Amino acid sequence: MTKNRGPGSPVEHGFPHLATVRASITALFRRLSADGIRAYDTSFAPADAAFDATDDLHLGAQRVAAATVRALRLPDARMVVSFRAMEQAAAVELAAGPEYFVEVNDRFRTHRRDLAAALAHEVAHVLLHRLDLRFPGTTENEILTDTAAAYLGAGWLLLDAYREDALTHQRFGYLTPEEFGYVLAKRAALFGEDPAPWFTSPQAYEAYVRGRALAERDHRRAPLTAAGPLARRRYAKARRAGAGPADSRTDGPTGDPAGGSAYRFEPEAAGAGLRVSFPCPVCAQRLRVPVRGRLRARCGLCLTVLDCTT
Repeated sequence: MTKNRGPGSPVEHGFPHLATVRASITALFRRLSADGIRAYDTSFAPADAAFDATDDLHLGAQRVAAATVRALRLPDARMVVSFRAMEQAAAVELAAGPEYFVEVNDRFRTHRRDLAAALAHEVAHVLLHRLDLRFPGTTENEILTDTAAAYLGAGWLLLDAYREDALTHQRFGYLTPEEFGYVLAKRAALFGEDPAPWFTSPQAYEAYVRGRALAERDHRRAPLTAAGPLARRRYAKARRAGAGPADSRTDGPTGDPAGGSAYRFEPEAAGAGLRVSFPCPVCAQRLRVPVRGRLRARCGLCLTVLDCTT
């Protein structure tokens, strides 16, 4: 179900769901594998989302739905789109397939530019249903769905549907605009793409920039060699103490832990030294490496090779 924050609803900002977002990325890598994730190397094309007043309503909706299915690599799934009055933006009936019935809000009869955004969330539901991948709580599962749509190439549409000005407050989905930006930046780093030119909403681009800044910080945390001087000093202090986690203060308005607080120290099994554990900046799975100075660590989940100074 795509949540619709309509024109009069306030838009939540920041990173309140960051832990669930990171857990969602880890879950996608575990279910699809590194090679499976990299098969989603082509994002939804902006031209495929085009749906204007000159298009036949139902034929145009089916065309956009089919493009969304292709983008999320579900070629044997068929989406049947219908319109009705409803509170949410869209909802899908999950079944065995191959046909899936999607109901979308009547407002998309005229507000057609955002139809692809609503369908991206619903097709992501179908994908996760087929993968048998879900989280226990309803909200957590919806966050997983938004994260999957964004990380696998179709969710930039959900961020582009975000608009906020004196007259309009609109966003779709369960992630905040900044969280969508964070996930899209993670995808962009993995595939070397830049989604910035696709945004038609200035507010969406600004949220992407804020999310990208946080995603980039994940690659500059100790014990990664790219960590900045402050993070290195904090890490060295915690290493000398031989315990963790390190400083748990928050860093700024994002509520994200301060640089270095994501790592923990623990004794090695033989008791001869320390090991440090920290989240992989790509897939967020925790890695454990010995505290032995400069080394390269390979994440067993996403296969990323990381330069570390432990």
